[in-house]
Amino acid sequence: MTPSQIIVLATPVFLLLMAAEFAWGHFKGRNTYRVNDAISSVSLGMLSQISAVFTGLFRIGIYTAIYSSVALFPDAEIWNHWYGWLLALVFYDFCYYWLHRAGHESAVFWAAHVVHHQSQDYNLSTALRQTSSGALLGWIFYVPMAVAGVPPLLFGIVALVDLLYQFWVHTEHVPKLGWFDRWFCSPSNHRVHHAVNDRYLDRNYGGILVVWDRIFGSFKEEDEKCVYGTRSPLNSWDPLWANTEVYWSLAKDSWHAKHWGDKLRIWYKPPGWRPPELAERFPRQAFDIRQAATYHPPVSKAVLWLGAAQFAVLLLGVAAFLWEAEAMPPSEGAVWLLALCSGLWCVGGLLQGRLDVLQVLLIESAVGATTTAALGLMELHYILKPLTMAIAIILIAARARGSWTDSRFALYLLAALAASLAGDVLLMVPGYFIPGLVSFLIAHLFYIPLFKQGVAWFPNRRALVITLGVGAAMYAFLWSGLEPLLKGAVAAYVLVIALMAGQAIGRATILKDRASLAVATGACVFMVSDALLATDRFVQALPMAQLWVLATYYAAQILILCNAKPVIAKHLESEASNAV
Repeated sequence: MTPSQIIVLATPVFLLLMAAEFAWGHFKGRNTYRVNDAISSVSLGMLSQISAVFTGLFRIGIYTAIYSSVALFPDAEIWNHWYGWLLALVFYDFCYYWLHRAGHESAVFWAAHVVHHQSQDYNLSTALRQTSSGALLGWIFYVPMAVAGVPPLLFGIVALVDLLYQFWVHTEHVPKLGWFDRWFCSPSNHRVHHAVNDRYLDRNYGGILVVWDRIFGSFKEEDEKCVYGTRSPLNSWDPLWANTEVYWSLAKDSWHAKHWGDKLRIWYKPPGWRPPELAERFPRQAFDIRQAATYHPPVSKAVLWLGAAQFAVLLLGVAAFLWEAEAMPPSEGAVWLLALCSGLWCVGGLLQGRLDVLQVLLIESAVGATTTAALGLMELHYILKPLTMAIAIILIAARARGSWTDSRFALYLLAALAASLAGDVLLMVPGYFIPGLVSFLIAHLFYIPLFKQGVAWFPNRRALVITLGVGAAMYAFLWSGLEPLLKGAVAAYVLVIALMAGQAIGRATILKDRASLAVATGACVFMVSDALLATDRFVQALPMAQLWVLATYYAAQILILCNAKPVIAKHLESEASNAV
């Protein structure tokens, strides 16, 4: 049985214990759960387990390679006895202590470990809040075990035991345990570790044993109320951003630092360290525990329970993937990874209020249509592909009725989406490629006047020349693979989509806002999608073509329809004079 399968079997136990803790908290009048925070924590645990399938090279592969080449006692009899297993567990916990300590004392390790500390609640769901990038550097701390000759299988077992032990210590409902607290990581000791109080900061790193903290001077007893979270709050339910926010902050600081030494030191110095000149140019507000606020964006109960229902479906999907992951080809596993990550991101966006219900349904349907095509689940694909554009039409119709005053703008966009829906359906029918091509040609023709709204025709001549040039180069690339009947049709299609992209880019250069830039990006991604489709059909079969074609197609449509909006007309004469 694989470690992933063991986690799948343990998941119902985790959930039952979380439910018991929740019930006990209500009974005692001291509930420590919020639905949104708990979903965020478990989502990050799911993401961690999904990514672990792909980081096995770092977690086990490098360990096995070192063990095979330089182990001092590779076949020692001790590892076959219970006391050898106990020794290996203590050895692992010792190495874990130093990895955990590095995770608080070096910025690049904190960037991975911070995920576990972002929750401002402290309950059993917090235990599942795990990093997806820790394995990239964390393996370094376990090299001594490989050199000593601890077999890879035993290493994997004690690693799992150490991880599972730490689940139960994430609770506020277990008080101090006397002598147990002096030797072992306990709820009281670990509450201190998660607190941002000055007296508690960076303490109690032990995984199973807390004696390491007592020996190496990092122990602190719980003696005041804990405030949880991080000193730079995440303030988001986005699991992808949770895993990347500190890396992004370090990358920005490293980029802005003037001296090469400082660019490097930013990564390995303690978290928060910045060279004086950088701290002066980009000051940050000092942490004040008295002003710490709990992140809790308001959403309706209906949205909250819809998010919970979608999360439950994703949990089943993650369990199914983890159970079969070891036997999957890497390409199939990558498709599952992208689909599940997208779903978790959508749930976070919904609970955060960043995405509305129709946007979430649109994205999830698009991901489903792409995934089912890539995995060959065509019965589901034939349902999800037209459903996606149908949801898009409903989304735009609802938006137009609610706030848009420009009816012509709404009609152009709805017509483009309707033509796209027709094209989607026709391309699924054998022998209807040309009608499908014509449908998408019509869709792009409607997009051109849509992108003209508020600006002049093709206000940026340089952008137009570039898009026409790219289109001409693509047509030349396709020429030899086109039948005579298709040469004219494809030429017209390439011209129209180049004009569409040129108009969208020109509009973005005039309006200079985030929405028009997103629309222009969508138009360019449309060109990429059509280029991939044409290359696969007329020149060279592409590996996993359905994945790349549909992923870029839906990304383009979503960027356009989620960001396109009417604007007040500009002084077109002034715009034309400023055009490049």
